[in-house]
Amino acid sequence: MKIVIPDDYQDAVRHLDVFERLAGHDVTVLHDTLTELDALAERLAGAEALVLIRERTAITAELLDRLPSLRAISQTGGGVAHVDLEACRRRGITVMAGTGSPHAAAELTWGLVLAAVRHLPEEMANLRAGRWQRTLGTGLKGRTLGIFGYGRIGALMARYARAFEMEVLVWGREGSRERAAADGLAFAESQEALFEQSDVLSLHLRLSDETRGIVTADHLACMKPSAVLVNTARAPLIAPGALEAALREGRPGQAAVDVFEEEPVVTHPLLELPNLLATPHLGYVEKDSYELYFGDAFDNLTAFAEGRPVTNLAEAG
Repeated sequence: MKIVIPDDYQDAVRHLDVFERLAGHDVTVLHDTLTELDALAERLAGAEALVLIRERTAITAELLDRLPSLRAISQTGGGVAHVDLEACRRRGITVMAGTGSPHAAAELTWGLVLAAVRHLPEEMANLRAGRWQRTLGTGLKGRTLGIFGYGRIGALMARYARAFEMEVLVWGREGSRERAAADGLAFAESQEALFEQSDVLSLHLRLSDETRGIVTADHLACMKPSAVLVNTARAPLIAPGALEAALREGRPGQAAVDVFEEEPVVTHPLLELPNLLATPHLGYVEKDSYELYFGDAFDNLTAFAEGRPVTNLAEAG
């Protein structure tokens, strides 16, 4: 099969152990993201299969109209909200997804927490510039970690917090409530209470029509001036413009984010704010995670190519 893998920013895929699973196929790996329809269609022309790296490229009906050879899409990870499944179904395109691990994202999230409360990026820059001890950090022991969305990543965050002797407060849907109770964790009285009481508040929700914009300007205004909001989940969980405005007002006092509305980012208003710590969507960008994500994606694709049964998400819905 002629396989195209777009958006491999680091040229990492060809160097993974699992890449050999595509031996015998005609594989093209691309290293940048294109959003303009004509350019993207030209780039992917002739592809019989795509292996998508998370949500970096949206697969729309308009794009699919320009890719008549396409027969299969194999997604790294489980989310396919960026793929028009109905358009794939109409065109007979099989869409497959795999699994992922919560560990890399949780570890990156905790790293952002520590970096924010102890002002690590600022102090590292100060040291290189000849400035010694210019900030006063905040400890985590005895403070409250708020977790909005208690799934696999949220559960790991709670375990990390306990190791640091923090209090943990959870909010989310009924499933989050049940899992938190089973783990002996406190559940907030309301979403507003979660924002009011958290010293560090970390978002761990899936993006859907229900959760898009679920964090509003009013919720952010409830936060302490000393609090840190951490978002390594999805940027649109927060209402458009609300985080920038909140940081300018000083509630919360800081934010640490790994995600943006449109990626990759070249310029963004948030990056101009001194109380923002940001990373370029590194949550899952880690060797073990890539081996897992791409291993599933390649296995699904080779099964499809060999005529073995696969789960077709375009038909499942």
